[in-house]
Amino acid sequence: MNKSIQWEGGLKFTGKSNFGLDITLDGPKKVGGDEDGYQPLELIVFALAGCTGMDVVSIAKKMKQNVTGFNINVEAVQKEDHPRFLTKAHIEYVFTGKDLKPEMLEKAILLSEEKYCSVGTTMSGMTKITHSIKINEG
Repeated sequence: MNKSIQWEGGLKFTGKSNFGLDITLDGPKKVGGDEDGYQPLELIVFALAGCTGMDVVSIAKKMKQNVTGFNINVEAVQKEDHPRFLTKAHIEYVFTGKDLKPEMLEKAILLSEEKYCSVGTTMSGMTKITHSIKINEG
């Protein structure tokens, strides 16, 4: 994978996704940014949620789970001093559906964590990742 970004001034950088979509990165005003884009570490949290979410929803469908709604909430903790990497990330998987089997959803999550989610695997050396499940019937 090869990517490049272009500096736009201040702390702002822009680039393009594999699908041709624009992405803007920027920093907070207190350190010279304009808050006109995503912060790099914020993108890692989104990437973790998206990566595992794609895995889990795909696996759950293959397991014949009738998932009609699916949200992922990630609470991440950043180290206080530099380098300020993520020390912890807790992923809450919130499923909505009919007759969902918690053991099947847990299995889908573990498959994502242990086998498929490249973002989580990449982070696992520095970040303790935990999860919980919430199921809403409907």
